[in-house]
Order: sequence, then C-alpha cells, then structure tokens
Amino acid sequence: MQSVLEGRNTLAIMPTGGGKSLCFQLPALCRDGVTVVISPLIALMRDQVRALRAAGVEAGALTSGNTDEETEEVFQAIDEGRLKLLYMAPERLASGAAMGLLRRAKCSLIAVDEAHCVSQWGHDFRPDYLRIGELRRSLRVPLAAFTATADEETRAEIVTRLFDGEQPATFLRGFDRPNIHLAFAVKTGPRDQILRFAAARKGQSGIVYCGTRAKTEVLAQALREAGHSSVAYHGGMEAEERRRVETRFQREDGLIVVATIAFGMGIDKPDIRWVAHADLPKSIEGYYQEIGRAGRDGSPAETLTLYGPDDIRLRRSQIDEGAAPPDRKAADHARLNALLGLAEALACRRQVLLGYFGEQAEPCGNCDLCDRPAQTFDATEAVRKALSAILRTGEWFGAGHLIDILTGSATPKVRERGHDQLPTFAVGKELSKPAWGAVFRQMMGRDLVRPDPDRHGALRMTEAARPVLRGEAQVTLRKDTIAAADEREPVVRAQVADEDLGLLAQLKAKRRALAEAQNVPAYVVFPDKTLIEMAEKKPATLDQMAGITGVGARKLESYGAHFLEVITGGAEALHPARMRLAGRPEGALFDRLAELQLQLARGEDGTGKYLTCTNATLRQIAERRPSTLSELAAIQGMGEQKIDRFGEAFLTALRDG
Repeated sequence: MQSVLEGRNTLAIMPTGGGKSLCFQLPALCRDGVTVVISPLIALMRDQVRALRAAGVEAGALTSGNTDEETEEVFQAIDEGRLKLLYMAPERLASGAAMGLLRRAKCSLIAVDEAHCVSQWGHDFRPDYLRIGELRRSLRVPLAAFTATADEETRAEIVTRLFDGEQPATFLRGFDRPNIHLAFAVKTGPRDQILRFAAARKGQSGIVYCGTRAKTEVLAQALREAGHSSVAYHGGMEAEERRRVETRFQREDGLIVVATIAFGMGIDKPDIRWVAHADLPKSIEGYYQEIGRAGRDGSPAETLTLYGPDDIRLRRSQIDEGAAPPDRKAADHARLNALLGLAEALACRRQVLLGYFGEQAEPCGNCDLCDRPAQTFDATEAVRKALSAILRTGEWFGAGHLIDILTGSATPKVRERGHDQLPTFAVGKELSKPAWGAVFRQMMGRDLVRPDPDRHGALRMTEAARPVLRGEAQVTLRKDTIAAADEREPVVRAQVADEDLGLLAQLKAKRRALAEAQNVPAYVVFPDKTLIEMAEKKPATLDQMAGITGVGARKLESYGAHFLEVITGGAEALHPARMRLAGRPEGALFDRLAELQLQLARGEDGTGKYLTCTNATLRQIAERRPSTLSELAAIQGMGEQKIDRFGEAFLTALRDG
C-alpha cells in the first residue's frame, strides 16, 4: 500500500481474501485525480462500486451492463471532479474515446485487477489486457497490478507486458489458504455426488462450478428438487437476470449458485462455506481462483472437485479446438496435466498445489489425503507396458487404441494396422479397460506422456518417462482411483476413434473460424456428421473430399481447400474448371488429358510449335467424351492444329477411361 501511495509501479501477488482491493482503494482516496481500475468481470466491478458507495466513496463503473442513467451519472461525476475510482472493463480500452475520457477524468493511477489475464500462456488470457501497457505509457502514470494466481512464468510476462520489462516493486505474499479443505474424487455418479455433498452442508452458501451452461440449469433444478435454495448462472443469461442472481447471492443466506466460471470472480461474499466442481477445471490456476471464493472470512471452508474421462476429453478438445498457436496448445496440455497430477496426488494435496506455484509446505492436515492416505501400488511394470505400446505404434495413437492393444481387443482398427501382431498385444490383460484408462490418466498427471497437438492428440512420451522405460526409475500410482474407475466408470464411446479426436477438434476449430468470419452458425459450414467422416476417412485430395457426405460442389469450392489443409497440412490448388469435376470420374479423365497435352505440347519429337488446350476445353472433353475426331473437333477450343497434335491421344485416353 505504501508503494502505491508513493506512486511507484507495483506488482502484488496475494491470496484471495488477502486485501488486494484495499491496496489500491485506500491510496486512491489519498491521491489527487482519479484511479482507473481495469477489471475483467462486470460482477466484480459492480460489487466493489456498491461497497465503496456504501462507505461514502465516489466510485463508478463503465460496463456493458450499465443502464443509460448509470453511465450518465458516471460522466457527470467526472465532469464535476467528484469521482475517485473509475472501474472499466479491458474491452473498453479498444475504444478511441477511452483515452480522451481518462485524460478528461485526470487519471493519476492505473490499478489492474486479475493481472494474470495479461499472460498469453495463462489460464484466463484477455487480449484487451495487452492494451494496458500502452495506456500507462500514454497517460504517464504509475501502475499497480494485482493477482492471486501467477506462477513464475506468468509473473515474468506481467512484468514484460505491463511494465515494459522494468521490474516494479514486487510483493509476493504467498498462495496458501489454510482454512480451505481440499478434496478430489473420481466421478461415480456426479449428480448424486454433488447432491450428497450439498446435503451435508444444507443451509450454507455454496457455489457449484459446471463445464457447460446446460449442466448448470439441470443441476440447479436437481438441487431445488432436493430441497435446497439454488439458482443457475451462466454467460447465456440476460444481463438483468445475471444481476438478480448476483444480488440474491450477496443478500440471501444459504443460496447455492450453480454456475460456469463466468460467476464468482468478483463476488466479495465472505461467508461462502463451500465450492464444488461438478466437472474438472481447466488448470491449477483456474481451480485455485474458483475455490478461492470460499472462506474469505478466514473461517473453515470446504471444496470438492470431481473428475473423470469425459472431463479430460472435453478439456483436451477445448484446447485443440481453440485458435491458439501450437506452442500455446502444448503449454495448455501441460497445465492440464499438472491439474491431473493434483487430482491423482499420492500425498498432501496442499503440498502439490503450493509446489506448483513455487512454494514449499509441510503436510497440511486439511485435505482429503491427509485425512485418509491414498492406497498406492508399484505401477512400474504397468507404466512400462503402456510406454512400450506408445513407442511400438510410433506415438501416433491415443489412449483408447493403446488400451485396446494392451487388453488384447482385436478391434478392426487394431487388426487393420497389424497391431494385433505387436509384442505388447494383450500383455495388459490383468487390468480392465477402465483401469487402464485410470493408469493413462495418472501417467499424464505425472507428465510421463502428453497429447501432441501436431499429431491430433496422439500420446507422446516425455523425457521424464525414459528412465522408467529403461528400468532406472520406479512409478507409484494410486490404487484407489483405479479401483473406482474399474468399478464405476464405463468406457464412453467418443464420436470418433481415440486417435482421431485431435483431428476432429482441429476440423471443428476451422469450421468455427469460417462460420464466425461469415457470421453464420457452424452447422451452415458443415454439420458434425461431415466432420466426423472427414476425421475418420482423412481425404488426401479434393477428389476424395468430394466423396465425403455433405460435401457438395458448392461447399467443396468454398471450403474444401481449408479443411484439406487441416487434414494433410497443405492445400491442394485446383483450377475452377477442374474443381467442378472433383469427386466425379470425369475428374480423373481431366487429369489424364492434362497430362497428355503436357507430354505433347511440342509434339512427339519435342521440336514442334508449343500448343495447349484451356482447362475449360479439357473439362468439356472429359464431360462430353467424344468418340471420333469429328466429334472432338466440334468442341470449342479444339482447332485443326490441336486435333492433329492431340486428337488420337485424347481419343485413346477417352476409350481407356
């Protein structure tokens, strides 16, 4: 706080509930001018403005959720020189009027909340946060940045992007929230698991985070039917409806909000007693942000995070379908692996969690594994079998296909690729398929294997696995989570084979980009059924692409090359005349005619006058299939010289074709 008061550039990493907001709110009252607070979520801004006004502080927010009257009130306070704190969403910085407004308001300090959003490698990147550094330089004012979750890499990026690489006064106040009890569980029946967890805490305020909007509605209804006061919250709701939920949660004791991660980032409700995740979060940073809503008053709070194979598949596909470059996707997969490592931890979870952020700790005595130690076993042999299967198949397949090999399941794909002849075929029959799935999940959590975005999500071995494969290192895994998977988790069939999931995700990402560019729904480009067939058949040419269900002539011309490039890594260039024949027998005939004319362009002896036919002429020949020289001569573009040069050769090709 002293650093901010003195006008020094400041970076503070402090746990949720540690007083970050006070570190810029109090200095704002002591300094001349207006403190501009850049914050990522409307809920956070409205909540803080409400609290400041209740304390007699002139504060306002400019957000997309404002009414016209609220916005006018903020402008009036600026013009009258009354405003001390102005909250703004980062998206507003893109407006050309933003700079003029801030100069008019006599901005003297910029405070950046949730500063980790500036990191392109982080869990919650906001592109508009990249404008903040330019804002600081233009206004020539000090900047104070705050966040609760930033590993060493993210902290370095904050310094680079917000402070131009000049080291600010930095305060690292630790990440530990010792009052929060940590717990994870394998999904055995997630709806009932959440209902049981809530029933044991009936009457307490809680948050349930879900991976999809639809699930928030379903689970909120289930909680209401079980006698709880519960509401759903997600980004698809109208702004006014979201505001009603926020207000209810602030004022109503015992309310359970079932939400996507759009909720809770700025809700300063001190007595949230529990947070549950019905689905696996995206990363450790995201997980820590979300459980950080609980127990801000310092009193005991509890958490539960459920996870299963569908969660991991969803998170992997979200990464692969995103627009990020390959190195960013690889980093996101590694972050997800780190979260799996926390979920499958062998001992104190808090040690694993704090270790991720670079802190050491003693066993906490306040997590499920301190309460009840995990059952473990020596899994070295099982892991070596899995690694061998990965290597013997060239690191080109996902867990589903590898498990078929290990358990001796001679599926058509296994036989087609000759993998039933591998030495590793059926060497893992001692474990069931769900149990092997749990082994692969834990291997990812130990970062022994990673999905390769360049190979459509196929598993590749990391350097950390080599000592295990060579017999130089032992691997201990959790027996209890394998048993849970074996007993309860059925093998869920995905839309495509496991090794094709990554390609399907990339095809969906391309479809989304094309749809957004045209402002049409994704299915207008291609339905899922078409993309699934592409992922399975992997057409290598536009002719093969034309044979995919749902790819007509018009869509082949509009989108064919885009999707072919995703599948093959390169786009095929076809003349429009040839494109019209794609997928038809006439296409192959066109290619043969084009090849012949190239061979005979200067005659059989290579010394004649250079002659060629246009692509339009070749298309007419391929479609009309003349059988005599006179019929060939009747086609537009075939004069006497071209009949003499190409006639007999073309007719022979037409007869043979």
